[in-house]
Amino acid sequence: MAKLTHPKRALSTNPLKSSAPLGAALAYLGIEGAVPLFHGSQGCTAFAMVHLVRHFKEAVPLQTTAMNEVSTILGGAEQIEEAIENLRKKSNPRFIGIASTALTETRGEDVVGELREIVTRRTDFADTAIVYASTPDFAGGLEDGWARAVEAIVETLVPSIDPVFKSTNPRQVNLLCGSALTPAEIEEIVRLIRAFGLEPIVLPDLSSSLDGHVSENWAGTSLGGTRLDDIGRMVESAFTLAIGESMRPAAKLIEDRTFAPYRIFQSVTGLKPVDALVRTLMGLSGQQDAPPSVKRDRARLIDASLDAHFHIGGLKVAVAADPDLLFALSSCLSGLGAEIVTAVTTTTANGITERVPAEEVVVGDLGDFEHLASGTGAQLLVTHAHGRHAAHRLHLPLLRAGFPINDRLGAQDICRVGYRGTRAFLYEIANIVLAQHHRAKPEDFGAAPIPEEFEHVPQIATH
Repeated sequence: MAKLTHPKRALSTNPLKSSAPLGAALAYLGIEGAVPLFHGSQGCTAFAMVHLVRHFKEAVPLQTTAMNEVSTILGGAEQIEEAIENLRKKSNPRFIGIASTALTETRGEDVVGELREIVTRRTDFADTAIVYASTPDFAGGLEDGWARAVEAIVETLVPSIDPVFKSTNPRQVNLLCGSALTPAEIEEIVRLIRAFGLEPIVLPDLSSSLDGHVSENWAGTSLGGTRLDDIGRMVESAFTLAIGESMRPAAKLIEDRTFAPYRIFQSVTGLKPVDALVRTLMGLSGQQDAPPSVKRDRARLIDASLDAHFHIGGLKVAVAADPDLLFALSSCLSGLGAEIVTAVTTTTANGITERVPAEEVVVGDLGDFEHLASGTGAQLLVTHAHGRHAAHRLHLPLLRAGFPINDRLGAQDICRVGYRGTRAFLYEIANIVLAQHHRAKPEDFGAAPIPEEFEHVPQIATH
């Protein structure tokens, strides 16, 4: 069990985590015809918009209630009502997902009560699904905001039923996707589920809204995602598959409302975790064996593991990510003999951090990450794009993982889950190792050492 450490510092240097409202907005974008709405100032929305647009390279329909000095003091109910009315006129969304910010949470505004009064009074809002999640910036990070938004969607849109009158479709399953999954990874898991003859209802589904496609028609809402009608049909599912420990509250809520059992898959990266998912799918589908295509993918992963373990075994890796992603990637690398010498995360809310295969997990930022990696002899850094500064200073390779990845194209197409994705991940790591040449120092050959003022100058690789 990893030891959890909380550094006591007065400031953060090169922050690792993104805010909870941003995570909620990202989850809302996985609903068809959606517009996320930040209840706060314009600045809060502008920062989140920049991150989302630079990561996905897509137009993002993120809106704000534009709280000002007066509404901050007197309350923002009028801003919420006006924002909903304006959005309905301009974009005609089917779904509006509201996320709170530090401004309204610090004031202690009763948004739930105000929204209930607005919806009751404004009957013309009836054809628009409105969901609210409490996501203050000062509590948790992107993963926490995503989880609260998914839980709010389930609580608002999935009805409670009487078990006596429950109608179950044995071939239908719910798939709850955590924030660690990219659109391509959601698509890969859906492909695997359908290979067993099962039909998943994905919540939220970024694989059809932020997968990087050109729509035939412009719309001021999300271009795809989970249909509202399908969310209502989740009561008919026979089982719920939840990817990521952060999805446990939402899965438990679905069970309480629909009496559908659930299973949490804390990771689907690596041979054993994917085997566990496949065994569950075999049981749900009633098949005694996996389809030939799935067995073929597994055999290819085993061969890739044999090839890559020569380069991954003994590799010292430093990983910084949200808890679910940190656990998934570090567990997979550790399984092939890598040593996780540095592990930094954003929060300990879901409890998975204690299971990370490292001696210590630090709840900190990329400043802690750089300092720890330099002192533990790390040979590879794994984190999002903001880790490039540490990689440059430490002269180490960087594998980009998580959010945001704003200095590379195709972040939505990264896939490191399932048999196929794990195989690609192992090759990715092994090829990074193969690309690193030994850099000899002049003193190794009897020459005078480099003066300190010139140590930052790159040396010529010696073969």
